[in-house]
Amino acid sequence: MTTIEFEAVPAVEARPRTPGLVVMKFGGTSVGDTEKLKRVAARLVAAHDDGAKVVAVLSAMGKTTDELIRLAHEVSSNPHPREYDMLVSTGERISNALCAMAIHDLGHEAVSFTGSQAGIVTDDSHTKAKIVEVRAQRIHGALDENRIVLVAGFQGVSTATQDVTTLGRGGSDTTAVALAAALGADACEIFTDVAGVFTADPRIVPGALKLNSVTYEEMLEMSASGAKVMALRSIEVARSYGVKLRVRSTFVDGEGTWIGEEDDVVLEKAIISGVTHDTSEAKVTIVGVPDRPGIAAKVFRELAGAAVNIDMIVQNVSQDGAATISFTLPKTDVPIAEPILDRLREELGANRVEHDPDVAKISLIGAGMKSHPGVAADMFDALAEAGINIEIISTSSIRVSCVIRASQVERAVEVVHARFQSFAEERVNG
Repeated sequence: MTTIEFEAVPAVEARPRTPGLVVMKFGGTSVGDTEKLKRVAARLVAAHDDGAKVVAVLSAMGKTTDELIRLAHEVSSNPHPREYDMLVSTGERISNALCAMAIHDLGHEAVSFTGSQAGIVTDDSHTKAKIVEVRAQRIHGALDENRIVLVAGFQGVSTATQDVTTLGRGGSDTTAVALAAALGADACEIFTDVAGVFTADPRIVPGALKLNSVTYEEMLEMSASGAKVMALRSIEVARSYGVKLRVRSTFVDGEGTWIGEEDDVVLEKAIISGVTHDTSEAKVTIVGVPDRPGIAAKVFRELAGAAVNIDMIVQNVSQDGAATISFTLPKTDVPIAEPILDRLREELGANRVEHDPDVAKISLIGAGMKSHPGVAADMFDALAEAGINIEIISTSSIRVSCVIRASQVERAVEVVHARFQSFAEERVNG
């Protein structure tokens, strides 16, 4: 029986494998109503009949979680974190229990587990808990009995408090990948409402191409830059444990997109994997900050202490002993950050703090950027020709991101994707 401690990652080679085991995760749109749940049940039975050992992770049905969150805020302006987790964790339990019932009606044995019953142990941070361990004994026992196992995603239990915890948005992806790692699965398949990972959002760019494969590194950048296909934390776990991932459609047969280690590194070509966008962030600017050592450290240490996630940062050149610091953060973190920043403004003697929610981030991602210096310039040219101003720039070895006006983001995605269309085709077609 396998227990993996996620805080201390062991060597991948040391993990026992379970040949024939597949973890299959289905998102909210895939289980949006009872008819869709029955189709998912039939898919799980078909995989079992083909000889696989099947563990499924189901999200809550459709917009169930959103409805539960709405109810929480109707009765409380500031829902208690423990009770909030007790509430929002129920959606996944419903969908998994219903799917298990459907599997029984198809003549197969199935058992549904809550996160805690499945052995998913987390820290004690409500609403944003991290998985620290998977104790998979009950899952192994059910598989040994030839049952299909269903696990409620998005949730676990804190051994420190014995309370139910939730993992935050995208937590079902993280649940599935963590289980695949702990169980030594052959693969973790993520079923969703799209056919795979595309070079851009097909709703904005109808000519976007489906990628046959992407690397962990590329998918990490894409997820961090706004791609909604998989949660960032799940990719981090997959990379750490060497879990092979596949994103595919629940509704249409197809190979989907494989995510894993890069098999054929081509450094001489500007391999572009995609253009992503993110409208979930806001920009904050602190004007007139004293330009002396330790100021930036104090600002961002205070925000980190409140679990505020900072993305892009830029500090302008000092004028008359004062500088301006701008950064982006999730819009959901703004209410947490505002009182901290107001206090810091007074303590530091800064002039003012400005909040701008009407921004968006566009990113160009590709492993070939490492050796192709013209990629960033081409992206900036495409935006300039479309009359789109860049407010902040951030880069990594395989990513270039720009903060722009939110009203221009769809146009930005179109023009940047068009500029790199030939590279995208080369990536897909070889």
